[in-house]
Amino acid sequence: MSPAAQILATLRQQDGVSGADLALRLGMSRAAVWAHIEELRGAGFEIEASPHRGYRLVTSPDRLLADDLLARLGPVQVIGRDIRVFQETNSTNDVVEKLARDGVAEGVVVFAEAQSKGRGRLGRQWLSPAGKGLWFSILLRPDLRPQEATRLTVATATAIARAIQQQTGVAPDIKWPNDLMIAGKKVCGILTELSAELDHVKYIVLGVGVDVNLASGEFPSDLRRIATSLRIAAGRVLPRPELAVAILQELDREYARILRGQFADVADEWEQRCTTIGQLVSIRLGDRVLRGRAEALDESGALLLRTEHGRLERIIGGDVTVEK
Repeated sequence: MSPAAQILATLRQQDGVSGADLALRLGMSRAAVWAHIEELRGAGFEIEASPHRGYRLVTSPDRLLADDLLARLGPVQVIGRDIRVFQETNSTNDVVEKLARDGVAEGVVVFAEAQSKGRGRLGRQWLSPAGKGLWFSILLRPDLRPQEATRLTVATATAIARAIQQQTGVAPDIKWPNDLMIAGKKVCGILTELSAELDHVKYIVLGVGVDVNLASGEFPSDLRRIATSLRIAAGRVLPRPELAVAILQELDREYARILRGQFADVADEWEQRCTTIGQLVSIRLGDRVLRGRAEALDESGALLLRTEHGRLERIIGGDVTVEK
């Protein structure tokens, strides 16, 4: 953890700490502590200094800063032990893909304040305006077979839904395979991309986009009917760093459950939140369309569809429409 992150972590734990105490903890001079405090003030943190109470953190900016996120997050098992933030990039999935090829350890999270070419499933573009959402990707190297990778999409949707409910009081629904919905409109999308050998996953890039503080008028006219934001749903602007940390904490917990072989427990919660299970649906798979009733998840995270002809089909992806 950097000196700035250590200072922020200490200031969040204590309502006032002296420069001498900070210098002792960090193993540096008081002048160096002061220099880091000034850098943090320049980044938008309001830090008071008083002869009697020492330094005190008053307010934090609504900006994604790696040091701040690491300080808030604290110890994790895997996800979030390395956090990197870009002001803008084409796609965070592309950045993490390169890190994966370079051999970077799993758990790295890459955020972007804006994406110029954010993407969703099936080659669709994901609107990613600056400072309005959480656009990030995670590198994972799980000991799974390729057909089990869907478990991570299920775990991700469950974790993010839980974190959003904790932070906003609004409970999103899950639409199989990768969407979080509020009042029938999409608020979060998940894109899982993997590199694998025949029987083993080499790495997975888990991309997430959460519409946080977009106002209704900030969505293009063609998206207003199908997309929403947490700001619209909760009726207030939300602090993005706080939400980002809550999501990473829940993702780290769910990933640990997957690695411990507890996917059945994750799937149980997923099914409670999922509005697709039990519904008559049509699923487009390229040029093919299947119709039937979505019955359950199997042990690898695939959807079991009872078709209109009575067959039970195992579906790992597709474009889903609920039949009315």
